[in-house]
Amino acid sequence: MTVPDTLQTPMKRITIGMTILAVTFCVATVVYMLQGDTLIDAAYMVVITLFSVGYGEIGPVDTPLGRVFTMMVIVVGCSSVLYVSGGFIQMVMEGEIDRKLGDRKRAKEIGQLTGHAIICGFGRIGQIIARELKLGEHPFVILEQDEDRVEAARLRDYMVIEGDATDERYLSEARVEHAATLATVLPNDAVNVFITLSARNMNPKLQIMARGEAPSTEKKLRQAGADQVVLPAAIGGLRIASMIAQPTTAHLLDNLETKSGLNDDLTQLGVQLIEIHVSPYSKYVNNNVGFVEHERDHPHLVVAIRHPDGTFTRHPEPSKTVKVDDTLVLIEHVPT
Repeated sequence: MTVPDTLQTPMKRITIGMTILAVTFCVATVVYMLQGDTLIDAAYMVVITLFSVGYGEIGPVDTPLGRVFTMMVIVVGCSSVLYVSGGFIQMVMEGEIDRKLGDRKRAKEIGQLTGHAIICGFGRIGQIIARELKLGEHPFVILEQDEDRVEAARLRDYMVIEGDATDERYLSEARVEHAATLATVLPNDAVNVFITLSARNMNPKLQIMARGEAPSTEKKLRQAGADQVVLPAAIGGLRIASMIAQPTTAHLLDNLETKSGLNDDLTQLGVQLIEIHVSPYSKYVNNNVGFVEHERDHPHLVVAIRHPDGTFTRHPEPSKTVKVDDTLVLIEHVPT
């Protein structure tokens, strides 16, 4: 037998019980007034009847109909009280009070976020993203409407908002206007396109990473405003092909001691990727890539430059000039 949704949470049980109790109180008070009692006497009679106090009756209930009605008031009233009490007990036993306090604390923390990441969807890919961002101590908030996944995120002490990411109210609650990045990784391409479009309208400067299942979706996601599109199926296929064509290299990467991220994996091989944002006061401004590569202490190579408009220059020539607000991506040797 399926338990109705209205009986599944303590707060709903308490709400239902209190509603029944209030209706019973009002109806019984009116009935006793119709029998000749004053308002205060009728209310007093209802209270001592509902809670089975046992005091004497204000007025005699000497008709069969009156006694039947009073018995019904006792049964309904006591049942409602027990139902409400059961809700409070369940709330305490399940720790819902602590959870509510935790939700308030998380809501306050979310309200102070800026420059953070928003993860739309806490499925398999969303969980991996959240884990890596947590390891990197990068602030993020999760948007998820599935209750079980929301609870799983809370158990991991993640900041999470329960709601539909296609609804701009929840995007606003996640402070999309103040976020730096948004990753929409739901398994539905149409939903990802809609979220991308909404987020782009709400924050034109937002960096949006979107998941696509069908290759044909990539164009639609980019038209909607996605900066990067990831096709998990294509990545998985390339990975398997690599394992077939280059089994030794694939085996080496699979057996690195740490699995906490790409940069940690590269560190095991003696190199690492770093990013340098070029501020107006940086010594790299108006110098070329060759200057950057020879200026640093350890051997390294500039592999890409991300420009302020979001475009990339990959494998830049040594003569390429570095401008303000460029982001340099370097690979360098890790000193032992």
